[in-house]
Amino acid sequence: MTRYDRRDLGLLLLRLGTGGVLAAHGAQKLFGWFGGHGIEGTGQFMESVGYVPGKASATAAGLAETGGGTLLALGLATPAAGAAAAGAMAGAAAVHTPNGFFAQEGGYEYAATLALTAAGLAVTGPGRLSLDHLLGHAVNRSWMLPAAFAATAAGTVLVIGARARRLRKAKEGEQDPLFEEEYLE
Repeated sequence: MTRYDRRDLGLLLLRLGTGGVLAAHGAQKLFGWFGGHGIEGTGQFMESVGYVPGKASATAAGLAETGGGTLLALGLATPAAGAAAAGAMAGAAAVHTPNGFFAQEGGYEYAATLALTAAGLAVTGPGRLSLDHLLGHAVNRSWMLPAAFAATAAGTVLVIGARARRLRKAKEGEQDPLFEEEYLE
């Protein structure tokens, strides 16, 4: 097996694993599959963490994860697929950031790992064992990578920024307790 064959096989494994996980998470949001809550339940959750309107946010996140993940797994439109998935995971990471880094504490570790892997695949390309290669890279041109990341970054910054403003505004006027409960007993 040549070095290039190994590289292509490695990219295929990364694409299948990362794309499959992303697609499954998106299917939970969109269809309620794999123990998910579907659009309604996910929309309610999205509202509760500041992504408003919740149903539209759930749909956007579900489509980015399912579509981006499926396209990554297939190695089709890899720049757009990786950028969309990375953007969705940046939104998830924003929710988990207050809990620190590690996932066992509810942190953003998992979302960041999926985002970086999807972004890395978009930058690296799908390899020769992909639909992009089979189709002559018709939807994987060199200009598509910066365009996909620029569009995704702009949208992600707007959505996460709007969420942060909503959360700050909701917190305004709240007062921390003067005494801890344990001292009041």
